[in-house]
Amino acid sequence: MGSSVRSRFRVGADHPGGNTMNRKHGTESTRPRQADIARLAGVSQGTVSLIINGRASTGRILDETRDRVLSVAHELGYVPDPAARRLAGGRNRLIGIFTYESVFPLSHHDFYHPFLVGIEEQAERHGYDLVLFTSATGTSGERGIFVDGQNRIGLADGAIILGREMRTEEIVSLRNEGYPFTLVGRRDIPGEVPYVTADYRRGTVDAFAELARLGHTHVAYVSSSDDTHPAHEREAGYQEAAAALTVVELDGSQSADGLAGSLAELIATGTSAVVTHYAETAIEVEAALALRGIRVPDDVSILALNDPPDDDPSIGGLRIPRREMGAMAFDLLIDQLESDDPEHAPIRRVLPTGFAAGRTVAPLPQHRRNA
Repeated sequence: MGSSVRSRFRVGADHPGGNTMNRKHGTESTRPRQADIARLAGVSQGTVSLIINGRASTGRILDETRDRVLSVAHELGYVPDPAARRLAGGRNRLIGIFTYESVFPLSHHDFYHPFLVGIEEQAERHGYDLVLFTSATGTSGERGIFVDGQNRIGLADGAIILGREMRTEEIVSLRNEGYPFTLVGRRDIPGEVPYVTADYRRGTVDAFAELARLGHTHVAYVSSSDDTHPAHEREAGYQEAAAALTVVELDGSQSADGLAGSLAELIATGTSAVVTHYAETAIEVEAALALRGIRVPDDVSILALNDPPDDDPSIGGLRIPRREMGAMAFDLLIDQLESDDPEHAPIRRVLPTGFAAGRTVAPLPQHRRNA
């Protein structure tokens, strides 16, 4: 293998400007990359990354495969030293995490925390370090990626961006300058941008179908004025599912007590399930119904179309794969960074939601089926 492999590459310390010198022979050369090792060893680039960074055990890699990859790396003269990598291509194996939220989501009670867990697990698996960008840059305390026209997250090889309210113009600028990034959550941004999201529409359709399977054909739907992609997708799912059921729509902007009053009248005339966009609304409505002597789920089931809060995880409804979304966001970013053809690397993933009945969703009681 020695002569056939080494004849294609010479050991060199690449300078950012381009040409390199063979350390042993003083001739110009091209630094071997992990992609070269993967091709010659007949494995994926991800496998090479795990082995080179000493994490082969986490990927269940056979000893034979590990030995073959290391042998090829040795024959090519591959140097996995971080400093050498920085000289070779400005890479430092740092992945940035940026959030537009005013408080960085480090608490396990925060909605974004599971995303960060998924990101961290993949970073560990692939031998990358994470850097958190947490300081406010605007005069009013808001966060931004660009300061005086400069990309302040550019010290990282690429970044994963989270946040409910993203600045469209900043995301477009990142894309236009060719900086690698992945968004957690889909955004209506001109042109193609890399993102990972959950299939809220399909999840909503399936949630209504589950209610029907449990015998609930008369449903109250509490609308939302939330102007976000998940809310729009849930609304689209509701519109698709409503045709197969008898659904009464209620204004979600009214108070929980007002909703409970309307629901009490509907329940008395046959409505057996309530669907809300948010688990917090479901909790408030449940409490307001209890004051009227209406029990959940004995008298009515309540289902939420997002994750329940940590302090009441038993609310029935959709389960958003936040940890998996964080992991996938990292993988999409690595595809951009390590692909031989980054322009054709996969940039979008839509993950299915889960469903849990919890304590608030139950089959329609037999006495109501016969009513």
